[in-house]
Amino acid sequence: MRIFSGRSRILTAGRIFFVPILSVAWGCKSPSDYRQKADEVSYKIIEQKQLESIGRTEPFTVERPSDLFRRRLIEIQALPVSSPASLGTDQTEPLAHWPEKNYPFEKPKTGTWAAEPNQVITLSLMDALQIGAANNFDYQSRKEAIFSAALDLDLARNEFRTLFAGAAKSYYEENRAGLSPQRGFVHSGSLSASQKLTSGTELRAGMAADLVNLLTLGGASSLGLTADASISVPLLRGSGPHIAAEPLLQAERRVMYAIWQFERYKSEFAVTIAAEYLGVLRQFDQVRNSRENYISAMASARQSRRLADAGRLPEIQVDQAVQRELSARAQWIGAVESYKQRLDSFKIRLGLPPDAQIELDRKDLEQLQVYKNYFVYSDSSEQKRGRDQSFPAADVPIEPPPPSGEDAGPFELPEKVAVKTAFEKRPDLWVVQGQVYDAQRDVIVKADRLKAELTFLGTAGWGSGRSLGSAGMDDARLEWDRGRYTALLNLNLPLERTAERNAYRKSYLALEEAVRSLQQTEDSIKLSIRNQLRTLLESREQVKIQAKAVTVAEKRQKSTKMFLDAGRAQIRDLLDAQDALLSAQNQLTASIINYRLAELNLQRDMGVLQVDENGLWKEIAPEVLYDRQSDSQTR
Repeated sequence: MRIFSGRSRILTAGRIFFVPILSVAWGCKSPSDYRQKADEVSYKIIEQKQLESIGRTEPFTVERPSDLFRRRLIEIQALPVSSPASLGTDQTEPLAHWPEKNYPFEKPKTGTWAAEPNQVITLSLMDALQIGAANNFDYQSRKEAIFSAALDLDLARNEFRTLFAGAAKSYYEENRAGLSPQRGFVHSGSLSASQKLTSGTELRAGMAADLVNLLTLGGASSLGLTADASISVPLLRGSGPHIAAEPLLQAERRVMYAIWQFERYKSEFAVTIAAEYLGVLRQFDQVRNSRENYISAMASARQSRRLADAGRLPEIQVDQAVQRELSARAQWIGAVESYKQRLDSFKIRLGLPPDAQIELDRKDLEQLQVYKNYFVYSDSSEQKRGRDQSFPAADVPIEPPPPSGEDAGPFELPEKVAVKTAFEKRPDLWVVQGQVYDAQRDVIVKADRLKAELTFLGTAGWGSGRSLGSAGMDDARLEWDRGRYTALLNLNLPLERTAERNAYRKSYLALEEAVRSLQQTEDSIKLSIRNQLRTLLESREQVKIQAKAVTVAEKRQKSTKMFLDAGRAQIRDLLDAQDALLSAQNQLTASIINYRLAELNLQRDMGVLQVDENGLWKEIAPEVLYDRQSDSQTR
């Protein structure tokens, strides 16, 4: 037995127990450190899974900058808000005991948007795409779902890391039950490590130390040391990486699913923004047309009054002209209010306040006139007929000509090429395909739970601990040749597996459901592509028809006005011509927009419309798709 003085024992106790406690306290992290570490791990996982799932990486963050366009509009235009939270999380009033005093923090403003108070801001389509990606609430929620899935994956991976645990305690104990009352201090500490393997095996090892100091019986003290190790190996149920590591694999795939779903959502969101943006401009075009129609109706009413006063027009036709003026005014006012409503709805879609002073760039609508020029002036039959202005004789049989593919747009692809491209590129299809694989693995896992449970347990221990009653004993030593060893086979027979049996049967139902979901998704993709191709064809024909209709209506209005001035037409003829012109103008704009949106929708449904982290799309060159078609035919 080694002899220690009371002072040396106390110093030894301090070295063994209190130094580790101080080290642990010194190494404790702040909430800010933990948050930053979580961000670092999650962003690293997301970057890795982006590369695995979509073959590329792009910047990703869930932190919203303080200079969001929404916030800057509220500040610049002095828009009313209900609370400081309307400006952002960093503007909320911090509560008592808030863990991070400087988070969320206000970042320096880096945006390029600048405006004076009460100044109307004009947004282009590209501006709207970027603003929507940064300000839309649902867009942000989708990004946070990916971040949350990455955190869950990190937690699943943690189950298979080497985990350390440590504890220390010191307490005072007094025992007066015996003939010799005892009182003193008991100091203890432990350190352990555990590891779970993907095979299902679990390992654990630990060491503990006890130091007892009596304040009676001459201040006796004793040191206790213990060490132990254990192993648990499943031999039947729960054994193998395909079973034990299944939760980890599920977490890995959930991150990939979230990224695929976000990729699909980005393209859907971009096309939705474009559709609503052009819809607002279409409504504005109707406002403009309605205004011109109202002015024309006012002029017609005044002209009819003058002609009636001169005795050249019946009074009933004057009343018709006045009624048409009133109707045109109602149409104009209704068009203006509808435009304002659609614009407010579009602001909300972007994540902006509806009372923000914003207007859309009308040049984006003017740029679409290229479709009119392309389809109308490329029509060879119309050019030919325009040269001679001749029509077949009346007795020639009439056969309506079907739509021709000669002047088709670049995205009017063969159906099989478009469907095949979609099956290769659609991220949401990848998700349902993966879910079939998930359901198959689940059948295997559920079948494993029907097995008997046979587990090998092994433990080993060395040394002995100390309590107040053993303060007079010699210090303990770890003598490896005098350890305590146990081995155990634990068998749980599968005599009762009703719940497991039913779960196994349901796993096949889930597999069938996953297969049906895949089949439904495929059918939905085919249907959407067929519909978009039909819309392209119909819109192309409508552009050609309505462009000619506008030309005819303009000519009809001019000639009718000349006939009315000459007394060879009635006011009703002029009013009908004005109505026909208004309808043709509105329909032409609608058909041009429909064709452009059908192009975007087709690219979205084929999965080839890529959207970057700023919300801007990148359209595929149609030549690439045609090259794919020729390659497939060659093969």
